[in-house]
Amino acid sequence: MVHGAAIQSSGRLTGTFSTVVVTFMFGLCLLTMPYTFGRASSTGGAVGAVQLAAPRYEATNLEHSLLPPFWAPHAPDERERVEAAKAATGRAPRYLFGSDKLGRSMFIRCLAGGGISLSIGLAAACIAVGIGTLYGTIAGAKGGRTDTILMRIADVLYGLPYILLVVLLAVAVDGLLDRLGGDVSPSLRQVINVVTLLVAIGSVSWLTMARVIRGQVMSLKAQPFMEACRTIGVPPRRQFTHHLLPNLLGPIIVYATLTVPAAILSESFLSFLGIGVREPLPSWGNLAAAGLNEINIVRARWWLLLWPCLFITITLMALNFMGETLREKYDPKRGAGT
Repeated sequence: MVHGAAIQSSGRLTGTFSTVVVTFMFGLCLLTMPYTFGRASSTGGAVGAVQLAAPRYEATNLEHSLLPPFWAPHAPDERERVEAAKAATGRAPRYLFGSDKLGRSMFIRCLAGGGISLSIGLAAACIAVGIGTLYGTIAGAKGGRTDTILMRIADVLYGLPYILLVVLLAVAVDGLLDRLGGDVSPSLRQVINVVTLLVAIGSVSWLTMARVIRGQVMSLKAQPFMEACRTIGVPPRRQFTHHLLPNLLGPIIVYATLTVPAAILSESFLSFLGIGVREPLPSWGNLAAAGLNEINIVRARWWLLLWPCLFITITLMALNFMGETLREKYDPKRGAGT
């Protein structure tokens, strides 16, 4: 009994810590998007004149390329470049996470990439939750032949490699954009690629949600309060909104929390392969892919690979721990077995 209480207390602490980490990561990446995606200004020409420059995540300085973090050891040539920049501008470049091969700040690019990755994960999870809840509710509420047909369709989709479906959809849209050629601006192309990616991931991630919701609806249908609703003639829509949905919120929240890290991981994996978010728009996946190319036996520029991988790892682990904690708390099947 004491051992069980200790495990329960440890689970609560893990859940609380994970929630704090998730809140911090989401706040750090999403709330800073107006800054990281805002356009930096640079002085040039006459004294005091201001020119509109590239977005901060894309602002380059080739003289500062591939500099390690200011607190890390520097190679002799790196120290020479830092001293030259200090002599020219009066201050040494200080990059918290180092810089990439184009002299862009890895700290700003990791924040901007996190904003993209987390936004895609959240949007894809919302799409998956919406489709899965609707699909599972219809299957569970209708029952009979409708339930059989819908669930057999879900079984067939379960047997398909969903990553392959996402890749095919992304490649098809990319091919269509290539065919249009000059009619699509680079910024519009980036937006279309991101929207296609989140829609594709969300459209194939709803199967588990649909099965869970269908089982919950079928269980709730047999409850006395639902039988009373049907007896007194409550309309089906009101039965769903006022009686079924409030009792489904627990499983929906739990599986939505577990869908977000899966969507983020899918986006990062596809971007790592060069299919998802593409340069110059950053995401944790393409930042990790770019960093991997700089790890070699001559000189390992570790900071290019470390930070995006660290951000991905911390975020996914925290989200999974938080999801498991919510599952232990709200999942009726888990609760019944403990």
